[in-house]
Amino acid sequence: MSTPAIEVENLGKSYRLRGIAKSSLRDILVHGWKKQQTEAFWALRDVSFTVPRGSSVGVVGPNGSGKSSLLGLIAGTITPTTGTVKTHGTISSLLELGAGFHPDLSGRENVFLNAAILGIPREDIARRMDHIIEFSGLRDFIDMPVKSYSSGMYVRLGFAVAVEMNPEILLVDEVLAVGDLAFQMKCLDRIRDFQKRGKTILLVTHDLTTVEQFCDDVKLIHQGHLVAQGDPSDVILTYLKTYMARIGHLNVEEHGTREVEFADVRLLDENGKEATTFTTGRTMDIEIHYRAKQPMDQVVFGFSIKTGNGFFIYGTNTQIMNVPVPTLSGDGVVRLKIEPLSLMEGKYFLSLAIHSWDHTVHYHRREDWYPFAVKSESPAHGIFQLPCKWQIN
Repeated sequence: MSTPAIEVENLGKSYRLRGIAKSSLRDILVHGWKKQQTEAFWALRDVSFTVPRGSSVGVVGPNGSGKSSLLGLIAGTITPTTGTVKTHGTISSLLELGAGFHPDLSGRENVFLNAAILGIPREDIARRMDHIIEFSGLRDFIDMPVKSYSSGMYVRLGFAVAVEMNPEILLVDEVLAVGDLAFQMKCLDRIRDFQKRGKTILLVTHDLTTVEQFCDDVKLIHQGHLVAQGDPSDVILTYLKTYMARIGHLNVEEHGTREVEFADVRLLDENGKEATTFTTGRTMDIEIHYRAKQPMDQVVFGFSIKTGNGFFIYGTNTQIMNVPVPTLSGDGVVRLKIEPLSLMEGKYFLSLAIHSWDHTVHYHRREDWYPFAVKSESPAHGIFQLPCKWQIN
């Protein structure tokens, strides 16, 4: 069995938080100055996993969960408090904006400085300089002091240097989000090239679509602990359902008068089987079992769908679509068929509502209540699959 690229065992990082206890002037005169108070904060604790050579691993979790500390520990820029990290192979890391750059030096000089820190001979980096400048797109600015660079320019140069080092292990922490779209696509193309060449990649990002597209394993970090790992679809769905609602991306809630209520809701695939993952271009059935506690007229059923990061993409109801709803009494079933399912690969949330005709009374509403995933058999990208035809003369 080959040696893993990264081995993490019982890893922890603690910081000492210091603060001076507040005292009144009288207390100071009577008792003297109080000693400085310290408190331990664990940014990461008891984390263990291995990363096989040639794999691409995503690290996700809310802000402040310990993701960046984890990459810093693996890169060796942070010393662990407990546990060990073993890496096997050369590492190139892009962990924070402009890390290792000297603001008064030019972009070109900083490239040489970074190479020296990494132990790369000056003549080697001089030979690669044109490739670095070309990739960064900063030829007109490469001899200017980097303190005059924008944040996006920092990222361009930093990533260009990191990938040109041709490492066996590449660590990337969120910085791709700062660059413009064209540069992001260029970076992702380079990551694809790294994957084809059998490199090991560890990627921290909030872009869950990128994680699912590029990674074959995902680690979910929350409050310093590794709470889930494994298949990207499963882990990302866990993340969305368990944590995203708590940090404002979603609005998971339930309310209403409950004169008419949801008794049961099932999401079914094209084979009529209950599912949480569906396929682009096929069928998604939503089977809504309701219970009316008294005869109710002019009731409206509605649904909406959001992306995994809370972006509203579609919503409609029986009123908008002129679907007649009879007087409801007792238990019944409403079936909604979405065919073909035009959503592209990703994570989504379904909301359901039952309300009055004039929208003044919400009988029962479940906001972002039902998470589901969509897989696509097409290499196309986006949120929707649009019907389109090419004609070339």
